[in-house]
Amino acid sequence: MDEEDRTDKISEAASEGADAVGGAVDGARESTAVRAVARAGFIAVGAIHLLIGVIALRIALGESGQADQSGAVGQMAATPVGGVLLWAGLIACGALALYMASDAVMGWSGSRTSKKLEKRIRAAGQAVVFAVSAVTFGSFAVGHPSNSSEKSRTVSAGLMSNPAGTVLLVVIGAALIGAAVTYGVLGITRKYEKNLRGHPHGALGTTFTVLGVVGYCAKGVALGAVGLLILVATFAHDPSQQGGLDAALKAFRAQPFGVVVLAGVGVGLIAYGIFSLFRSRYQRL
Repeated sequence: MDEEDRTDKISEAASEGADAVGGAVDGARESTAVRAVARAGFIAVGAIHLLIGVIALRIALGESGQADQSGAVGQMAATPVGGVLLWAGLIACGALALYMASDAVMGWSGSRTSKKLEKRIRAAGQAVVFAVSAVTFGSFAVGHPSNSSEKSRTVSAGLMSNPAGTVLLVVIGAALIGAAVTYGVLGITRKYEKNLRGHPHGALGTTFTVLGVVGYCAKGVALGAVGLLILVATFAHDPSQQGGLDAALKAFRAQPFGVVVLAGVGVGLIAYGIFSLFRSRYQRL
């Protein structure tokens, strides 16, 4: 067998292997059980946003708290059924992250190339978001809770120690501000409904729409605040100013009418959390 024949056989075997993996992934994606677990991921993420919103409201009223993912999951862990909630959140968010990752890798059929690329990038971003939630649930479940604020400062300090890392932080900050604008536009125009397979009828449907609009806009404000804080900390070369969502939300209190803004964002994040509970049923997967 010459070298060309050997190469052809290797390529053929690789292609068959890829097809087999693709077929297995497609089969898993169509499984009712897999879809049910993945949809439960929206419930877990919704609960996180709801709790972050509640904590933000408490901070606006002068109480203490950690208004980020770690703070929210920590509150779940402190409940009598905390252990069950943590493992359930880990499994659900992990399944949803894998589901989105498969979308990013396998792509969509029947769409224009530009649309496929756009959807793959969006799915990859969502996969990362849900994976981070899964890791947070997992860290608390195994008894080694993570602190989002401290982790943000540590990572920022490491990146600021070299020029390439500083550039990366600027890119991340700008990307978050871009994502904030996207969330705001999706909320105002209700384009997020394109990803839904339906919605409730009557008064419940109206409530669902209001929750979506308010929630998406509030999520945009929160992301924009985080992105802006990253840029400020990076240009000041001061990682202590960077503390993720918790620091970004608390920074509102130092601004004129900041308490009102923080309370509004808190209410909006609660709305987004409740909306995500609806998404577990109506989101198109």
